[in-house]
Amino acid sequence: MNRNLLLAGILLAAVSSWAQSDPVVMSVNGVDVHRSEFEYSYNKNNGDEVVDKKTVREYADLYANYKLKVQAALDAKLDTLTSFRQEYAMYRDQQVRPTIVTNDELLASAKKMYDRTKAAIGPRGLVHPAHILLEVSTQATTQEQNRVKARIDSVYRALQAGADFAELAARVSDDPVSKKDGGLLPWFGPGQTLKEFEDAAYALQPGQMSAPILTPIGYHIILMKERKQLEPFDSLKTELLLALERREIRDEIVDAKLRKMVKASDGKMTQEEILEKRSDSLAAADPEMKYLFQEYHDGLLLYEISTREVWDKATADEAALSSWFDTHRKDYVWKEPRYRGIAYHVKDKKDVKAVKNCVKNLPFDQWAEALRTTFNPDSVIRIRVEKGLFKPGDNPTIDRMVFKRAVVEKPVKGYPIDAVYGKKLKKPTSYADVRTQVVEDYQDSLESRWVASLRKRYPVIIYDEVLKTVNKHQ
Repeated sequence: MNRNLLLAGILLAAVSSWAQSDPVVMSVNGVDVHRSEFEYSYNKNNGDEVVDKKTVREYADLYANYKLKVQAALDAKLDTLTSFRQEYAMYRDQQVRPTIVTNDELLASAKKMYDRTKAAIGPRGLVHPAHILLEVSTQATTQEQNRVKARIDSVYRALQAGADFAELAARVSDDPVSKKDGGLLPWFGPGQTLKEFEDAAYALQPGQMSAPILTPIGYHIILMKERKQLEPFDSLKTELLLALERREIRDEIVDAKLRKMVKASDGKMTQEEILEKRSDSLAAADPEMKYLFQEYHDGLLLYEISTREVWDKATADEAALSSWFDTHRKDYVWKEPRYRGIAYHVKDKKDVKAVKNCVKNLPFDQWAEALRTTFNPDSVIRIRVEKGLFKPGDNPTIDRMVFKRAVVEKPVKGYPIDAVYGKKLKKPTSYADVRTQVVEDYQDSLESRWVASLRKRYPVIIYDEVLKTVNKHQ
């Protein structure tokens, strides 16, 4: 047999085998979605913790709609926007950058940190003391310093007579952190604390206590709890690696390696191009990573196209919101009445009427600014006001004065006179009274119409026989 024909046959068999092991679940505008991709999304977004779990068939419809919106975003060339490219690269690189550093390289950095620490500690080792501190201000007079000295000497005599160190530390020490733990301080090595304190501490053996010593912050009595040499590297390896991660050393190593890669390419590749190439390699080798990158990519496109087609339209089109409310008034009812107005508190009884006169001929959305400029234009606060659409339980003043409920009301200090002004409503009179719900409903309507138009624009084929094998194959 011809060698080229044989190779072609082998490749065809391989492709056929892959197609059988990862069949197409759906096609959206001619783009195939394989079962592995669908399973990744379904299993990630429909786990046990999800309240509204979907069947595979229900999720297939949702996923097809998702793909339709992404296709619309691609046709609108939203993937060419600089803002999109930058945001996608940021999310992608959060996964890519850590792979540039091997565990061996990070371990080598941890070993260097250990060796530096061990050299700094030297033969003196580490100490774990407790102390009692009586602070002395740097501006203290000789008389004030002598008074603190007499007090620390008294504490020292009590300790020599058998008083419990931890109890005294908790009662008299001026160190707010260590006193909660009987005066116990963290382990430290040479050069990590005040010289006077360090010298006195290293002169003690476990169980020994110092006489009062003076440092730049005050008088201390030190009790040595433990001493040790630095543990071997292997026993500290995990802690050191965690410390490196906290200090973002991995990122520093990545940056250094990327600079070397750019230099090695003689400037033909940028860091961004290197990261993109590496992401392609990772995606080719790991389907989970491939689908994660795709999720970032498509999710950002979905957000942008949905903002333009649904969310911004629904929140910005006041005329459409008003029209929607007028058409669907029967859908917006309250179980309890509301009060659209203000609860206000004044110092002078004359201001009760003045506030009403200020706003009575103005639209409700202009009340706050009118009251501010009329009564509180500067640092002098003449009135206190709460404005809104209140239901029973929202505001104690309105509960008492409008809804006639018995409430425990805390007086507003300095403003002894309470008043209300507004209108009690049995049902919403405009979309502004139920704006949040109207916006949500109008968004749902826009979303449904948009998806319907996308279904007409782009062909969708769902292979139900393949759907039946989702999560049920070897």
